[in-house]
Amino acid sequence: MKKILIVEDNQAVRENISEILGLANYKAISAENGKVGLDMAAKEIPDLIICDIMMPELDGYGVLHMLNKNPKLSAIPFIFLTAKADRSDFRKGMEMGADDFITKPFDDIELLNAVETRLKKSDMLKMEFSVSSSGINEFMNQARSSIKLSLTSGDREIQHFKKKQMIYTEGHRPVALYFIQKGKVKTFKINEDGKELITSIFKEGDFMGYTALLEESMYQDHAEALEDAELMVIPKTDFIALISNDSQIARKFIQLLSHNLAEKEEQLVNLAYNSLRKRVANGLLLVYDKFKKAPSDKPKLEISREDLAQVVGTATESLIRTLSDFKGEKLIEIKEGKISILNEQRLKNLLN
Repeated sequence: MKKILIVEDNQAVRENISEILGLANYKAISAENGKVGLDMAAKEIPDLIICDIMMPELDGYGVLHMLNKNPKLSAIPFIFLTAKADRSDFRKGMEMGADDFITKPFDDIELLNAVETRLKKSDMLKMEFSVSSSGINEFMNQARSSIKLSLTSGDREIQHFKKKQMIYTEGHRPVALYFIQKGKVKTFKINEDGKELITSIFKEGDFMGYTALLEESMYQDHAEALEDAELMVIPKTDFIALISNDSQIARKFIQLLSHNLAEKEEQLVNLAYNSLRKRVANGLLLVYDKFKKAPSDKPKLEISREDLAQVVGTATESLIRTLSDFKGEKLIEIKEGKISILNEQRLKNLLN
């Protein structure tokens, strides 16, 4: 049973709200002023707080301010209750982090709808969503129901790409966010001499294309399937809705998006500062990790020398010489063009 704290100095209003909530199968607890309300919040840790603004001892703004300073209480959904319908009150409350605003007098349905909506959203924010197509669909469906987002469909379109097929090209305006459900994708730039430089490799569970969407800019590189791939397409309108309508939902979505940002940053640092042997070792380990389907998996790397050279940031000839050295040192094995890593730990030691 969800526990709701009512902070209201008017006894009749306080008792009326408690009765309505009780009939709806919520456990209602109440406090007659802001100071008592803060003490009860710390003691009871309610699932939601309904708080009047104009009160003696400590007003509603003061209650919300003090709650926000307490990490254990700051995430509790908070609904302001006031007899004033002044727009400035509404704006101030929302800027402080209130979740909703109910103006007295109100009816039973209005109150219960506000409570149900905020509790649904709170439950959603506590959920852990897997970085998979089913997890993303679940997240988006929860967002649709909890904060009434208008999203295009319940299930996102899955597009199939053949090996070497282009997904998007530099200079075009983005229309969607992509989630890689199966396969691998490279993004790359082409310099004035027509040579490619791979900017990133994406694998199953990665998102791609969000930078251009966030910056409202054209794509800055090309994207091509490294192997047969399946990509979930999240329309631009849905992406914008998820990051702009509600800050808490946006943070939850960004957690799903950003799990591989640190990896990309580390790759760029390695590219800038490491020796060729270190860069090749790091590139092999990076691609090896992308090809793994499980931590214990030992995949054979089916990637062209040109593509691997672009990951490393070196000429193909230099890469081939270094791979030959690694083969002679029994760090890797090369059969029918496929690379197997024989000693992953020794490759990692080269990075130290």
